Amino acid sequence: MTAQQHLFAACAALALLTFVVGIRLFVVRVQEMRARRIHPQSVALTAQRSQKLEDARASDNYNHLFELPVLFYVLCLAALATGHIPAWLPVLAWAFVGLRILHSAIQCTYNKVMHRFPVFLMGFFLLGGMWVAYAVSFLTA
Repeated sequence: MTAQQHLFAACAALALLTFVVGIRLFVVRVQEMRARRIHPQSVALTAQRSQKLEDARASDNYNHLFELPVLFYVLCLAALATGHIPAWLPVLAWAFVGLRILHSAIQCTYNKVMHRFPVFLMGFFLLGGMWVAYAVSFLTA
């Protein structure tokens, strides 16, 4: 695989994770609403969902996948669009995706914050470093 293909594959893997968590959210939410006989209209608003639904793990994680990962997608798309892809970028991209998979696995299962938070911080600083390194690499090329 080329560097471009590896970088695109990392983006595709993170997108796939988002879809998997979205499906998990749907299954968990429908099961809880059926079991507790909650009418869909009674949880139409975020405030209502937080009051009536107990299991917010998949929902919270799904929302998180539209926060920090957006900056990842932008960086990867910028690299793909410009054709400037340093050798280290696909490697670190896969590392970031691995951390997001681990973060999602923790949050969607047992959700221990003291396990999840360090994984988040590693991804946060990794992505920040990727942005700084890429900016320097691109602007000095």
